[in-house]
Amino acid sequence: MQIELNEEQLLLRDTVRRFAAEVVAPRAKEIDESGEFPREFFARAAELGLAGVAVPEEHGGAGMDIVSYCLVIEEISRVCASSGVILSVNNSLVCDPILAYGTAEQKREFLVPLASGEKIGCFALTEPGAGSDAAALRTTARRDGDDYVLDGSKVFITNGLAADVAIVFASVDLSRGHKGITAFLVPTDSPGLSRGGHQYKLGVQASGTTELYFESLRVPARFRLGDEGQGFRIAMATLDGGRIGIAAQAVGIAQGAFEEARKYARERQQFGQAISEFQTIQFYLADMAVEIDAARLLTWRAAWKKQQGGRYSLEAAQAKLFASEAAQHVTNQALQIHGGYGYTREYNVERFFRDARITEIYEGTSEIQKLVIADQILRA
Repeated sequence: MQIELNEEQLLLRDTVRRFAAEVVAPRAKEIDESGEFPREFFARAAELGLAGVAVPEEHGGAGMDIVSYCLVIEEISRVCASSGVILSVNNSLVCDPILAYGTAEQKREFLVPLASGEKIGCFALTEPGAGSDAAALRTTARRDGDDYVLDGSKVFITNGLAADVAIVFASVDLSRGHKGITAFLVPTDSPGLSRGGHQYKLGVQASGTTELYFESLRVPARFRLGDEGQGFRIAMATLDGGRIGIAAQAVGIAQGAFEEARKYARERQQFGQAISEFQTIQFYLADMAVEIDAARLLTWRAAWKKQQGGRYSLEAAQAKLFASEAAQHVTNQALQIHGGYGYTREYNVERFFRDARITEIYEGTSEIQKLVIADQILRA
């Protein structure tokens, strides 16, 4: 594994960093407070090839590698975690499974517009009674001639408010448990599909999170992704890649909070000197810097392993676990360095603090990551 970034990756990082500073950062606070889905941001990001970073060019993507994808998510999340997760979902939870399991027709009809940013997608797996236990989902898909008929509901669907396409997981036979779960590509303008309202959350307010409802929704059989009963395997494999994206998001949140804390520590005067002169603050910053670098390297390792092909569940889970917990600790310390001001909305650090919390929950909680890690190391 090569630790140093190559010239193309460095150029990409610098380009996305400028884009984040000029386009994303100025509206980050506004969309956090309003909850407005930043569709204009997604369109402009797509112009840079960020809607399908690692999707081959022949399928509408930018044709870059997975480490490059991580750089994109980190740099965007460094200024706005909502924008970061919007891109992460479209790239890793939507484009990836279509690229891996889609037919040639499905790639033309769905992947090309998604990877190019003409359309935006969401990943509809979670249900009110099926979170970490995804196999407990109750949404059903009944075959009826050349169609499937979907009934059920999904919850906590990132991008759900704006998505043009949803990858929906439903069971063709509830008695078969996870072996009955099947994946479908569902245009969101399909009759029988409705959305809930905007779900206000602790953080990532502008991520378009909502419920999806399916009532006698007809999906052509040609829109089935993979075979019947293959959906659970598709979902788990997709989440491995998604966890790399969330690890990158967590690194970006932590980096943004660290930079705010370092700047504040240099400027804030107490007892006749900048607080950065106090050893306690220096130790806080040192610990934060080490955690961020360690999280970033674990994330790059997982990305590199995915790029090589083969299994990378262990590396993805380790990266997501460590990076999300590092983000939680770093943002907490950053807020502490700001003191009372950090607890107000006058400074960005309180937003980073709120946004960091979800990285320990979505796309597999920290506890689920530990189960994955334990399973992998005990098999060795």
